[in-house]
Amino acid sequence: MAMAKSLSPPAVLIFALLFSYAASIASSQATSSSDGFLQCLSASIPSQLVFTQSSPSFTPLLKSSIKNPKFFTPSIVRPLYIVTPTNASHVQAAVLCGRRNGMRIRVRSGGHDYEGLSYRSERPEVFAVLDLSNLRAVRVDRQTSTAWVDSGATLGELYYAVGKASNLLGFPAGLCPTVGVGGHFSGGGFGMLLRKYGLAIDNVVDAVLVDAKGRLLNKNTMGSDVFWAIRGGGGESFGVVLSWQVKLVPVPATVTVFNVPVSASQGAVDVVTRWQQVAPSLPDDLFIRVLVQQQTATFQSLFLGTCDALLPVMSSRFPELRFNRTSCKEMTWIQSVPYIYLGSGSTVEDLLNRTTAASVFSSGYKATSDYVRQAIPRGVWANIFSKLAQPNAGLMILDPYGGARIGGVPESATPFPHRAGVLYNIQYVSFWSANGDGSAHTKWVRDFYAFMAPYVSSSPREAYFNYRDLDLGENVVVGNVSSYEAGKVWGEKYFGDNYKRLAMVKGEIDPDDYFRNEQSIPPLVLGN
Repeated sequence: MAMAKSLSPPAVLIFALLFSYAASIASSQATSSSDGFLQCLSASIPSQLVFTQSSPSFTPLLKSSIKNPKFFTPSIVRPLYIVTPTNASHVQAAVLCGRRNGMRIRVRSGGHDYEGLSYRSERPEVFAVLDLSNLRAVRVDRQTSTAWVDSGATLGELYYAVGKASNLLGFPAGLCPTVGVGGHFSGGGFGMLLRKYGLAIDNVVDAVLVDAKGRLLNKNTMGSDVFWAIRGGGGESFGVVLSWQVKLVPVPATVTVFNVPVSASQGAVDVVTRWQQVAPSLPDDLFIRVLVQQQTATFQSLFLGTCDALLPVMSSRFPELRFNRTSCKEMTWIQSVPYIYLGSGSTVEDLLNRTTAASVFSSGYKATSDYVRQAIPRGVWANIFSKLAQPNAGLMILDPYGGARIGGVPESATPFPHRAGVLYNIQYVSFWSANGDGSAHTKWVRDFYAFMAPYVSSSPREAYFNYRDLDLGENVVVGNVSSYEAGKVWGEKYFGDNYKRLAMVKGEIDPDDYFRNEQSIPPLVLGN
């Protein structure tokens, strides 16, 4: 094998000088861009809304919505600036100034972000964060049963406003009240009302978007393709969605919830095996999810009706759970929201606490997801329970699909394709202490994900975008492979056959790929 020639001392010196010179040019260009960006912002945005790395408030603000400590270490590539707009014109100015001065922008709505891509970069990059947490208004119209909600609001703030307006209205979105609306809606958004009313995006009727040209667009002016894309096509690909108009859904005055734990010694393997076939075919008013951790499966439910109406359904359809009246708890829908996620001691006012449940996410964690289209055999479930008893093991969260409003919608109707034929979604999560490195826990998730391959969807192996996982592949150009082709590795897992259409829409609204991160939609421009 031929050996590469080593550089002679003069050659090493010349190389070092050239490298230093190139680095100094790059640094000078970055400084010039930064100065130009700040100067441009100053003409349109009050200085108190713009934070540099030297600002005393920069670090607390950056850290404010970081739920995973591993994304707040010295090695993480952080933004140069954080811009906190209070109106649409500020967002337009930030985009235009960024474009003019070569400053990329990452957008965060202030909730959760499994890979932290709204405020950090996996590779060296000069960028600013557009933090939408000041844009958090919720305006409910009881007459039309609609609401306008800003992207910087949390799900808890949205639910609270809806519940205050009427105890007969609700909205189908996620469980955790501290999730940001902007990111959640952008990826689809599902929760306990999934089987009755579908996804959050299935109930979005209008939106306000700032595109890469700084234009302020609504459903009509952005066009049907872009409106299709932003409802489930992933955040930070097509522009900055400032607010969403949603259709609220009717809920009864009384709903019923329950939590029934079943241990392995009580037959949890058999009950979970049976649940796979029962849960997706139950009446749409009934949603039963499962949390499987260590040797216990906890069956958690929301039923849109009274306990008296629920008991005969459970007795005839799911007797294996041995559900009885003592497990029933009746309340209003808005009361059920904090009860299900935060526990029995929580109140409706807890929905307004943007740091509620922060302790759950103050530790490090690794997560990923799967979709199941054929019931997993009992023998495999026995193995799963054994693996969940291993050191550093995490948990599985199983959310049932089925129901006309999720399964009856064509896969192409929205970018979110996981509809007809899906029995349930799986989320795998493992947590570790804040001072741990998480390597063993991360390995467990990856090994468990590999173990599950024969038993979940395939070609593609589907994944839920809001449980984003960089292990599924990054949007990078390798050799002569285009970013579009490289993005198929993860894009088709998240979006199936909709990935190509999303890339074509991206090619129309943002052909220069200004809005991008490691798993944003790459542009596919026809003719190129």
